[in-house]
Amino acid sequence: MTVSTHARRTRIHVTGAASAAVRPVLESPRRPARVLAAFPAGVYLEVRTDLEPSVIAVITGEATRLPNSVLLATPLPHVTVGDEAAVGDRSIDLGPLSLRVRRWWDPAPPLGQVDLPRLAQAAAQLMLPGEPGPGPGLAGNGAVASLASSCAEGWLLGAVTAAEQLVGLGPGLTPSGDDVLAGLLVTLRHLGAAAGAERAVWLADWLAPAVTFDARTRTTPLSATLLHCAARGEASPEVTAVLRGVTGRQALEPALRRLHRLGHTSGADLAQGIAIGVTAVLALGGPR
Repeated sequence: MTVSTHARRTRIHVTGAASAAVRPVLESPRRPARVLAAFPAGVYLEVRTDLEPSVIAVITGEATRLPNSVLLATPLPHVTVGDEAAVGDRSIDLGPLSLRVRRWWDPAPPLGQVDLPRLAQAAAQLMLPGEPGPGPGLAGNGAVASLASSCAEGWLLGAVTAAEQLVGLGPGLTPSGDDVLAGLLVTLRHLGAAAGAERAVWLADWLAPAVTFDARTRTTPLSATLLHCAARGEASPEVTAVLRGVTGRQALEPALRRLHRLGHTSGADLAQGIAIGVTAVLALGGPR
């Protein structure tokens, strides 16, 4: 019995690299958290806080590096949904794991400058013919079509109305409607700034609070956190790579194919939001 008790108390001390998006929560005083979902390559923790992100992904290098992630170089301990954890003071306690954050990475790197003719060329490549796997989860949905047309026209009321209809729409940890909105928000903010399209950034500034205002009560905890991240321009490297491809800083087609491989329809949904955003930046960046 003595050996068993000692084994249970043995702690595994590791360090990790965290997204700057989760820095406010990680540097706050220590507070309880619980396991929302657990997979071999990642664990989602919900922290009891009013701050966002309120969900932190503790992942290995095999998982998608979401903008709310803390990346480990070691395997994850065995945990189950509902297990207790603690977050704060730059550390995470999860089962036998004691994680200390030593480095930070930027989930919203700037794109630099791009001209509208370059964007116009890239826009035609965003919908790859014959893309393997399922398409967007809300293909043909009227709210998505309304969102696209309203954003291209710069019609704020129409865009907000359509966006509010999409929050939480669809099944899964990240519903399709949320993924479309996340792709759109990140694109409007980053690509709008890169192209000097002030009206696109203005649209993002107004859409962001409309989408995040009651997200915690309308969608899953993880998806609500990712919407808050997207509202600030924070995204996974797969999304950032597509935006870099659109601006000509790397090959677009391979980046787009990597994005489409995310989740069941998440990658396709994010790509749809990016395409809507690129079209809007082109429309809003030109002469009025």
